[in-house]
Amino acid sequence: MTSQQEKRLLLAAAVILSCAACAPADPQPGVEAAAAPVQQAPASAIPRTPSGKPDFNGIWQVLSTANNNLEAAPAKAAHALVPGDFVPVPAPEIVAMGAVGAVPASFSVVEGGVIPYKPEALARRLENQTNWVSSDPEIKCFMPGVPRATYVPHPFQVFQSEEAMFIAYSFAGAVRNIYLEDPGPPPLDAWMGQSYGYWDGDTFVVEVTGLDDRSWFDRAGNYHTYKLKVTERYTMESANVIQYQATMEDPDLFERPWTISMPIYRRLEQGFELPQFKCVEFVEELMYGKYRKGREAELFGEDVDG
Repeated sequence: MTSQQEKRLLLAAAVILSCAACAPADPQPGVEAAAAPVQQAPASAIPRTPSGKPDFNGIWQVLSTANNNLEAAPAKAAHALVPGDFVPVPAPEIVAMGAVGAVPASFSVVEGGVIPYKPEALARRLENQTNWVSSDPEIKCFMPGVPRATYVPHPFQVFQSEEAMFIAYSFAGAVRNIYLEDPGPPPLDAWMGQSYGYWDGDTFVVEVTGLDDRSWFDRAGNYHTYKLKVTERYTMESANVIQYQATMEDPDLFERPWTISMPIYRRLEQGFELPQFKCVEFVEELMYGKYRKGREAELFGEDVDG
């Protein structure tokens, strides 16, 4: 064997040994390989209450761009744009925020991709988009309404027993007491409406009416009237995932009922507690700063002392 052949054999052996060293070792008994795919829990592994119903107790959160826009949309410089020299640019109130004020692309969560507005209803959505800074109720820390409370970028906690279902939301301290017996028509409209829940097999269904028409579906200006009815469906797919659906009916605005869907994930951090984001105090300057002493000119003009 020539010296050249020996070098080639040694090189081949080195490559083989290197590949063997890179191969994953057999896992120890009772320990899964690191690259093993996550398996969806079987139905029997879903946590259940003593009565056998799925147990939704816990803190949950949606990981989605739905709060920016329920429909698909490309990334853009800001929610509020004004004409620029060549392309629209962020409104003056937002331009200093730079990338923080920009809007990432959205993936549609609407069945069929598009909200079925009646043609005459689209003008109001465009007006909402144009006046987003002054009109979006989220900016003013108003309670988000339903279904928006589910997918604002904040967690929420479900408290469930055999006699009650209660949801506490981080954003704005919003809460929902879900009646388990039909309470009849809501006595008045409210930001979070009136919720009536019942079981359809393993799916918890919630009918929501009496919603204040000032709430929006998202930051893209999608809106509704006081006639909106939302039917939510919560289905536990595994111990840590709920499949959420919400069907909207509003005959004054939409040509037909339409549905959104998205997964909701359990927060698994050890010791995690629902954070409070009672943002009313954070928007006092925005809402009422103009009434402070020394800013009278903003309310009454420059000649207030004259």
